[in-house]
Amino acid sequence: MGAHHSHRAPRVHTSGPVTRILLAGLALAALATVVGLVALWPSEDRPASPYAAEGVTYPRAQVVAKGEACPVVTPETFEDYPEGCDQVTVRLLDDQEVEEGVQVPPGTVSGALEVGDRVLLASIPQEGGTRYAWVGVDRTMPIAVMAGAFVLIVGLIARLRGLLALLGLVLAGGVVGFFMLPALLTGESGMLVALVGSSAIMFMVLYLAHGVSVRTSTALAGTLFGLLVTAGLGLLAIDAARLTGLGDESALQLRLQATELDFRGLLTCAVIVAGLGVLNDVTITQSSAVWELRDAAPGMSRARIFASGMRIGRDHIASTIYTIVFAYAGTALAALLLIALYDRPLLDVLSDEIISEEIMRTLASAIGLVLAVPVTTAIAAATVAPAADPEGSAAP
Repeated sequence: MGAHHSHRAPRVHTSGPVTRILLAGLALAALATVVGLVALWPSEDRPASPYAAEGVTYPRAQVVAKGEACPVVTPETFEDYPEGCDQVTVRLLDDQEVEEGVQVPPGTVSGALEVGDRVLLASIPQEGGTRYAWVGVDRTMPIAVMAGAFVLIVGLIARLRGLLALLGLVLAGGVVGFFMLPALLTGESGMLVALVGSSAIMFMVLYLAHGVSVRTSTALAGTLFGLLVTAGLGLLAIDAARLTGLGDESALQLRLQATELDFRGLLTCAVIVAGLGVLNDVTITQSSAVWELRDAAPGMSRARIFASGMRIGRDHIASTIYTIVFAYAGTALAALLLIALYDRPLLDVLSDEIISEEIMRTLASAIGLVLAVPVTTAIAAATVAPAADPEGSAAP
């Protein structure tokens, strides 16, 4: 779905005045991003879960026995509820066996967990001993194998450009993990954190993966425009729908442990970040399409280039809309099944906060995405040199 480029980038002349305006605008955006990072950079004083308290460790263990699975509680079975169900006996990897069974989430014992599997525990020091709590199955090995296969395949097929894109993804993860998440936990504005963090990510990812060029800069300008539109629409949508940001269980748990967190701001942040990947895909495609059109037809007018680029953009928008909707349907399949189980009217279901949040998030991202297509195409068409002016600076 993304842009496909040959090894030889097209040699396209650019319009000097328009290019200077574009680069000046991006320089101001970069400066604002750096100032925002400095101003919003989180302090060390932020809330932490009891599992992050001093002395808590996370040892690995091996399952040596499984207990009985707990039944689903109903009024008829409540009195006969068995004690000690949904527990496993584990042995730490240093051969120390945990004296008491470790309680596991419902469905774990009867699910895919087998004797001999490696698991992760939380070791919590207490008076008179240590309490062990369940964290989850140790999935380090299968994740490492899949990640290694992914990197290998990307390197073989996409070569250096693909590897640079992966490096950009790692840097983007650093921005999220070291800046955005801590800043949100300390109560900073969700919209500002999202705009600053997303802008920093896009500057790094686009220039790293696609090279420093005017073509990439036009895609970056279109992406930043889409981010601003998405942020504005997200704010309006959240206010109009009276969304609280507390629609799912994770948010309710956060409310108990991160009292400074602004949940409506968190939802705004989620709206902005949710569309980053697809927005980047669309803008780089539009910019590349305009460059390829100018390279293939040096005598084509800017108006015709814009019209041709928009025909490509409309096809891309159509396919991207399906991508966004089905991506949500796949991640929310359990919630959709629960809705189907209750057999409620569709309009009533749409008003549920957990569903409304996703709808507003998807629509705000989609509108920003769609509007970024003509803007990016117009910037790119204005940046390339006009057909009547064969002179100009060559853009790599």
